[in-house]
Amino acid sequence: MLHSVARLHYVQDVSQVDIARQMGLSTATISRLLKRARDEGIVRIEVVEFVSPDLLGAQVAERLGLRAVRVIDAPVPALPAALAAPLGALLADDPPAAGAAVAIGWGRAIRAVLGSGLPPLPGVTVVPATGGLQQHEPHFQINEFVRIAAAKAGGTPLFLHAPNIAAPGSRDLFLSDPAIAAVTAIWDRLDTVILGIGLPPAITPPEASVATAAELGLTEAAGDVIRHYFDTAGQLIDWEGEARMIAVSPAQLRRARLVIGVAAGPSKAAAIRGAARAGLVNALVTDAATAQAVLDLA
Repeated sequence: MLHSVARLHYVQDVSQVDIARQMGLSTATISRLLKRARDEGIVRIEVVEFVSPDLLGAQVAERLGLRAVRVIDAPVPALPAALAAPLGALLADDPPAAGAAVAIGWGRAIRAVLGSGLPPLPGVTVVPATGGLQQHEPHFQINEFVRIAAAKAGGTPLFLHAPNIAAPGSRDLFLSDPAIAAVTAIWDRLDTVILGIGLPPAITPPEASVATAAELGLTEAAGDVIRHYFDTAGQLIDWEGEARMIAVSPAQLRRARLVIGVAAGPSKAAAIRGAARAGLVNALVTDAATAQAVLDLA
């Protein structure tokens, strides 16, 4: 009887009054049975210790060797837009200097945080971190993200009218165009970069993916940053589109002062760890559940 009463109350969420009615017992008897179930170890009640977002951020930063991590405790429906607050706090604490170059990536998290705003970053030049994509979904519109970021931050936007992946034999032709070359030259002196961290292509939802057949075959990938793929150890994975890509390179990301990965959801824990190990990000903005998932990785 102890198991039955305990299961009804704690698993099926049936009230003590209703259990008493179903079993023809008094509510006082049901209360005593539930206490016995707890005392005898049939029911174990655990109160999970609260870890503050600041402490989680410090622990993740230490674990991954990151310059800074900002964490917010937010419900799932509020994500990823809620990441705008910790992103703003990070940029306010460690801002680019006036005249510095800021690059923006693409993705749903980036779109969400830009829609919620950036802190004032007066005098910065804002550029895309990658060429454009032939996609109609709003989270792929990278030049629009640059425009929004510059408007919110009080900076100057520069747009890149070139593809993310050039057709075979055409990359050098694109890069020889003076307007394109003026933007890509800025990638060598980036101060701050704000990027999404992607899931492996095989498990990315179709509406969030631009993956080619070659990318879908990257079964060893833990994730990507602007289509630079890496495994769980942080080793970069070469693929057939890498040499044709018009985007900030891994070497350029590693030279930038502050590269902020923006990611929400525990499913991205391995991708976050891989991006940090690859040196493609040196700072992170995420939610508490994701931060804990990163710490829980072996």
